[in-house]
Amino acid sequence: MKAQSTPNILMVRPTAFRMNEETAGNNYYQKVLDNVSPEDVVDQALEEFDNMVETLRSEGVNVIVFDDDPETDTPDALFPNNWVSFHADGRVGLYPMLAENRRLERREDILFDLEHVHGFKISDVLDFTEFENHSVFLEGTGSIVLDRLHSKAYAALSPRTDRNAFAQFCDTFEMEGICFESLQPVENRREQIYHTNVMMCIGSGWVTVCLDSCDHPEDREILENSLKENNLEIITLSEDQIAHFAGNMLEVSSTLDDTPRIVMSKSAHQALDKIQIEKISKFGKIISIPLDIIEACGGGSARCMMAEVHLPKHKF
Repeated sequence: MKAQSTPNILMVRPTAFRMNEETAGNNYYQKVLDNVSPEDVVDQALEEFDNMVETLRSEGVNVIVFDDDPETDTPDALFPNNWVSFHADGRVGLYPMLAENRRLERREDILFDLEHVHGFKISDVLDFTEFENHSVFLEGTGSIVLDRLHSKAYAALSPRTDRNAFAQFCDTFEMEGICFESLQPVENRREQIYHTNVMMCIGSGWVTVCLDSCDHPEDREILENSLKENNLEIITLSEDQIAHFAGNMLEVSSTLDDTPRIVMSKSAHQALDKIQIEKISKFGKIISIPLDIIEACGGGSARCMMAEVHLPKHKF
């Protein structure tokens, strides 16, 4: 039986964090901070990162931290879930990235260390990066929200999430694919949300989702019906709430007890209302972490910072 709660988390400690100019074109969550120096941005991001790692570990979450490669210019290295995914059958997926400087984040040494230092078993590496040669992209579990319990994958189409690449992913990993369009207000227009994991999160028996972002009624119906089909408790989010990263959360396991931890940023937690918090809390303990600088400059939040490691362990 597949597990939805993530047993191990991979995180990458950044060295060159800043607002990535190559991603700002279609990530409308990124902001320019005029009153903060580049040096302060890096220092504050490192404080937020280290605090998140410490908080998760204090809650019994197994966090594996790698340092960013200081020789590469990788401002978004702390979002590893976009270039790699790890699966319970030992397979690993590598993904095509829109921003050229993000492609440098893919590191064989991390895969090597997971297997030979941390004892995980990798049976196969499935490389989808050939799509980059055709300007086609699928950015890992940012583009794809997985319902591992029901072998389903959800994808909101965008410049970073291509329908054909998603179909190949679903065929390769033998999952049912659900495609739709999710939009957000940008000034006086509607634009595609860059990553699916900004507007929805699936846990064990529950889902948070912004159905209002689906402007096309047929897309909303397809998405809602698929979630209902698996008897997930649907906790709806507003567009304003996902603008504060309320959709960007992840259910993880704890070694302390059997209660899942549901990880989100402090701003996401504060954006939720009392009823939503009560509903989510039925399924796990909410862990909220301040990530203001990372959210503003990086345009991503807590879930983006955690690559789920579902790999089996070697038996010695």
